[in-house]
Amino acid sequence: MTEIKKRILTSFFLLIFLYLCFVSYIFLTFALLIIAFLTLKEFNDIFAKILNKKKFLNLIIIFLTVCYIIIFSLSIWLFLLSNINENKIQLLFLITICISTDMGGYIFGKFFKGKKITKISPNKTYAGMIGSYFLSLLASSIFFSDLNLKINILLLTIIISTISQLGDLFVSYLKRKAKIKDTGTFLPGHGGLLDRLDGILFTIPIGIIIISL
Repeated sequence: MTEIKKRILTSFFLLIFLYLCFVSYIFLTFALLIIAFLTLKEFNDIFAKILNKKKFLNLIIIFLTVCYIIIFSLSIWLFLLSNINENKIQLLFLITICISTDMGGYIFGKFFKGKKITKISPNKTYAGMIGSYFLSLLASSIFFSDLNLKINILLLTIIISTISQLGDLFVSYLKRKAKIKDTGTFLPGHGGLLDRLDGILFTIPIGIIIISL
């Protein structure tokens, strides 16, 4: 099976996985525990390569990482615990913007190419960045049609897309420092869990806070 076929098949199962998280709190709880464990493992593997001779610093960073992953998991769990449909829609909106940002960057970057943004991630181009904003703004129009609300939503979309791109760059920087291509092999065709959740991991807690204000 080619890499693109693996990528499409994995994406299909990820969509089913996401759907089950929204309809079952038991599945959501189980899923968040699995995600927390796997992302922590991948972070630990990366930091172990970067800080292989600095064990104390590595311990501190892993502790901070554990704290953040707990915050990430709890923010989603508590946000959906209220069983308010609006919260589900808003969380789905945040995830969709992150996915659209990733897809827009990939498609526009591959098609238009152009100047690189930074040496941290050689695949990131200005064309890709424009594509990330364009596709995320386009996706936001699917969720909201009220003109008065749309102004706020467009601003939120830009903020969320920006954070998602920064999260992607941060993980790319860690991979570059660790001298690895992917954070793992858990997702066929995609790499590790962090390779897919890099933007979402940093965006969701901040997005929930903004929405809740």
